[in-house]
Amino acid sequence: MFERFRRLMPDPHTLRQHRALRWLAPWLHHPRLWHVNRRGIALGIAIGIFFGLLIPVAQILFAALAALFFRANIPAAVASTLVTNPVTFAPVYYAAYHLGVWMLGTASVPVEPVDLQHVAAKTATGLALWMDRLATVGIPLALGLLTLAVSLSLMTYFAVHWAWRLRIVRAWQRRKARRAGR
Repeated sequence: MFERFRRLMPDPHTLRQHRALRWLAPWLHHPRLWHVNRRGIALGIAIGIFFGLLIPVAQILFAALAALFFRANIPAAVASTLVTNPVTFAPVYYAAYHLGVWMLGTASVPVEPVDLQHVAAKTATGLALWMDRLATVGIPLALGLLTLAVSLSLMTYFAVHWAWRLRIVRAWQRRKARRAGR
């Protein structure tokens, strides 16, 4: 699995020479940003999940910048932002909203059907309607997203560390068994 990940990673030298990324070359030179190791991958995935859940737009940019700052694996951070995608976006935000409602101890806002033709005809009123709805669900949603982002990124960080360590221990045991069988 890790070899496949290594093959899919972009070449750091090519990225440093890329026209749009050339200005970042001094920072992209650090080897820990591209090396596949337990700490770098775990931190990169945790950063990606954090920004993938917390920020609905430009999450890849923020994850890459945070990975650059924390010296985490950039490809792992960028790839793990895809935890929220068109398939998972609605369930994640639904769960985050209800988590926020539960944490605040308030009742959830009942969803009323919206006549989209009426909203489209009166754009200013439609915008006010959507902003009003966003204001009513905004605080529970933001709290739920922040809670999910922090807790899932921490759990993922430790799960990747644990899984990586388990894989190493099993490899040691297999080598020890092969040597003993000779």
